[in-house]
Amino acid sequence: MTETATRLNDVDIAAVGQLVDAIRSDESEAQTTWAAHVQWNGAFASEARIRRFAPIGSDEPSALGGGDTAPNPVEQLLGALGNCLAVGYAANATLAGIELKDLRIDLKGDLDLSVFLGLTEGHAGFSSITAKVTIDSDAPQEKLDELHAKVQSSSPVGHTLRNAVPVEIIPA
Repeated sequence: MTETATRLNDVDIAAVGQLVDAIRSDESEAQTTWAAHVQWNGAFASEARIRRFAPIGSDEPSALGGGDTAPNPVEQLLGALGNCLAVGYAANATLAGIELKDLRIDLKGDLDLSVFLGLTEGHAGFSSITAKVTIDSDAPQEKLDELHAKVQSSSPVGHTLRNAVPVEIIPA
């Protein structure tokens, strides 16, 4: 493979190919577990430690009683979806030979605070999330449409949000 073929969109597709080969050889390689460790820091502030990276702060806006020192959890959820989609677009565009000049994903979600604030019972989460994807590429629209479909069908965070996932909260 040429360097251009392995670095289109600055994606090391050879590394991804090695993972694909490993999973094809041993399906158990596809089963992974991810973790985050969260420490409360007082009031509505906390921080998540993930692998070896700097802590990711979380806080609520002042209108919700927080110190507004960091994005709140629902904003981080939107960011996680956008970041996951960006990975999907970069990987799948590279595999399809599509050069991305620019990729932007603008997300927004509608949330009713009534349940969170204890004013009513019901669904406390987003009622809807919209991700607007803007791609600058010379690829034909047909190829970009195929790319959109592929990313939507394979996004781990997108699938997690679209489908009910068992969540168990265990007091220690």
